[in-house]
Amino acid sequence: MAIVKSELIKELKKSFPNFLIQDLNKVTEIILKEIKDTLRRNEGVELRNFGTFRSNIQKASIRRNPKTGQKVSVPQKKTIKWKMSKDLFKKLNNEKE
Repeated sequence: MAIVKSELIKELKKSFPNFLIQDLNKVTEIILKEIKDTLRRNEGVELRNFGTFRSNIQKASIRRNPKTGQKVSVPQKKTIKWKMSKDLFKKLNNEKE
């Protein structure tokens, strides 16, 4: 199951009942905007004990349409790579530190 932004805000509200939902929503929007802007500038984002996000440029290439077999030109595009931290890896795999 994936978590959507509204569910994230509900969980934050449970953890921080003194904050208004509007404030939690605004903080979440600011954090996500900063991550997007940083990746757009080709810089990395590191969230301690979670992982790192890096933008990557995928070169233009010629590929094949699997349905028709026809060659298709794919332009250069940006992608995002994510690498989990060692701490998160250990928690997901129930390893002791």
